[in-house]
Amino acid sequence: MKFEKHIPSEKLRPYIKYYVVSENDFEKEYKVFPSTNLVIGFQYKGQLFNVKDNLEIKLSSSGITGISDSYKTFKNSTNIGTILIYFTEIGFAHFSTNPVNELFNLSISLDDIFNKSKVNEIEEKLTLASTDKQRIKITELFLISQLIDIQSDKLIIEAVKLIYQSQGTIRIKELNEKLCISQSPFEKRFRKTVGISPKKFTSIIRFNSVLDHLNKNKSLIEICYDNNFFDQAHFIKDFKQFTGDTPENFKRFL
Repeated sequence: MKFEKHIPSEKLRPYIKYYVVSENDFEKEYKVFPSTNLVIGFQYKGQLFNVKDNLEIKLSSSGITGISDSYKTFKNSTNIGTILIYFTEIGFAHFSTNPVNELFNLSISLDDIFNKSKVNEIEEKLTLASTDKQRIKITELFLISQLIDIQSDKLIIEAVKLIYQSQGTIRIKELNEKLCISQSPFEKRFRKTVGISPKKFTSIIRFNSVLDHLNKNKSLIEICYDNNFFDQAHFIKDFKQFTGDTPENFKRFL
């Protein structure tokens, strides 16, 4: 199995966190937990399926997955190879005029967003490429061709920064006060740029903080209150939504 990260070129760095080249010789079913990154995937060999209610739904060889507030289950075929593009929180807004929040909780074909012939062209080039370096270059050229020259929303960038600094524990009211903006226009701008409401975004940041704490020698009660949960019932409820499991069971398999 291969899972290698690659840093984007300087021009794309404000919008792309990193690329991943992933390969697996064996069929595997796995969960993907919520994160703050919208992701594009190109399968240059093999197939990928979304598993829901014991049904396997074949995904397009080029697809895009929006931010989600619950886990997703995927299954790959044998001998699969994928290029994954992980966008920054404000990144995808610079490649499409569609509001990013329309992709919330969705995994759809890339040609629903971009020109079908352009998508077919990059698919063909990636299939013919023989090295990871070539595949990354092909991917970057495609992204640069789709880049839209718009100003980044500096207020939303600052909001994302403040949420990360608090590890997802900051209240939206406090964010509004710090940024000198009322709740309704702030939420509208945040959803349009990031793809999810600020409240859901903070909950995902907090969830990932909890995952980090689970790897440390801390009790579940400590983790609960360190991450500003009101009580253990809320902690367990949120954790089950994000993972499909209780914190206690999840921790056993770490």
